[in-house]
Amino acid sequence: MVTVYDVDAQELIEKAAEHLEENFEELEQPEWSYFVKTGVSRERNPEQENWWYIRAAAVLRQVYMNGPVGVSKLRTIYGSRKRRGSKTEHFYKASGKVIRTILQQLGEADLVEVEEGEGRKITAEGQSMMDNLAYEVFEN
Repeated sequence: MVTVYDVDAQELIEKAAEHLEENFEELEQPEWSYFVKTGVSRERNPEQENWWYIRAAAVLRQVYMNGPVGVSKLRTIYGSRKRRGSKTEHFYKASGKVIRTILQQLGEADLVEVEEGEGRKITAEGQSMMDNLAYEVFEN
């Protein structure tokens, strides 16, 4: 049986982003997301049209692999170094609002559930969906 661990992450995330955009109306890109940066270390907002669904697919994969996981841990995973001119670079966490909103939308879609005091973990439906997508990626 093929799982998320057996396939290329980039291909799986692209496939999952397409699937989430087409099949889940709970996942809707908010109006404010066209103007925000994904973290304080970024200089501009994302240029891709469907970046929200790509991030949602990546978050779902991280919850699958590392769950139960909270917003703070995911902020660290998606954080990056900030260029500060002639000063040395420093690591900054990613935007918590973006990640929290995506997790709430994934929860409404019954792909992720809250485990009290632990964070969020993937549901059986979410795990099944990701494994099926991983199998499709593996076949191609």
